[in-house]
Amino acid sequence: MRKFLIPATALFALAGGTLAIAQMPTSAPGSKDPAKVTGGNYTIEPGHTQILFAYDHMGFSNNIGIIARPSGTLTIDLKNPSADKVSVTVPVANLTTGIPALDQHLAKPEFFDAAKFPTATFVSTAVKVEGTSAEIAGNLTIKGITKPVTLDAEFYGAGKGPPQMGGKENVGFVATGSIKRSDFGMGYGVPVVGDAIELKIVAAFNK
Repeated sequence: MRKFLIPATALFALAGGTLAIAQMPTSAPGSKDPAKVTGGNYTIEPGHTQILFAYDHMGFSNNIGIIARPSGTLTIDLKNPSADKVSVTVPVANLTTGIPALDQHLAKPEFFDAAKFPTATFVSTAVKVEGTSAEIAGNLTIKGITKPVTLDAEFYGAGKGPPQMGGKENVGFVATGSIKRSDFGMGYGVPVVGDAIELKIVAAFNK
């Protein structure tokens, strides 16, 4: 899947009828320097974390969707990276393709059955770190069905956020992987509509 770069928007506030532009840093506070990563416990920053999925539609197109604002935790152990852990809860109701009718279809029982199973989860079981990359094995649960899944993660950046954002330590990763939707009780339309789902997770964490 292609990498996407989403530019940050300007922060602003309305006060007394006057538009005030918040003072932004003169350079990006985040860096691809892994030395800026500190160990400890982090939580997902939901405003900048997204799960993207893509699938083949009848051999005509590679359609995509996004699930935004997940919650979860990350533990980083710099002395023993194999002890790193990540846990994510995904609100299925936040799924959007940009096409309302398709969003409603994907929420039905033949797909996510969102009314009965409002969340999906991923919990890591093993982490293998090599440089700035990691292989994350874990259990993915969708519609009450749990299957093992492996994600390939790449360190994206770390550093302290600007004071306007609370000055917290941040770390970000991009992870990719693939699953078969039929493994999770969502085999409707296979093989006319592709079974394989490509995943890309853009994950931001605050300490």
